[in-house]
Amino acid sequence: MTTGIEPYPVTKEGLEEIKQKLEHLKGERREEISVKLEAAIAQGDLKENADYHAAKEEQGFIEGEIRDLEDKLRRAKVIKKVGPSSTVRVGSTVTVLEIEYDEETVYQIVGPHEADPSNGRISNESAWGRALIGGKKGQTVQVNSPGGLIDVQIVNIE
Repeated sequence: MTTGIEPYPVTKEGLEEIKQKLEHLKGERREEISVKLEAAIAQGDLKENADYHAAKEEQGFIEGEIRDLEDKLRRAKVIKKVGPSSTVRVGSTVTVLEIEYDEETVYQIVGPHEADPSNGRISNESAWGRALIGGKKGQTVQVNSPGGLIDVQIVNIE
């Protein structure tokens, strides 16, 4: 029986990052906002108090971030490193060959929270991630990029 809750793929390290950020927001950041609100309230007339309105807006943003991180923790599914695989999946490190440019690139497929394309970590939900997931070594897949379709061959999967 399924719960209807979409799992949130994350590495063990990524899960720790989420926990640390959540702790920071619930502790230090909430305290900072509390101090700002107290100072703004002490100024009087809240209707036209820009400091008060800015602090309330910042508080709303932080509370939204906290809810988002708590949701991710509830849905977190740690990506297990099980070694080589015949198909690309979340957690795989994939070497691809961009056929048009004859250029190899290595990507690790991660959950959206950990994506960092400039460091070779792409989200399973990105165009590249969606195109590569399920692919096999030697297979050519098409990536739908802003510049059009790109043909890439999966050279290696770890």
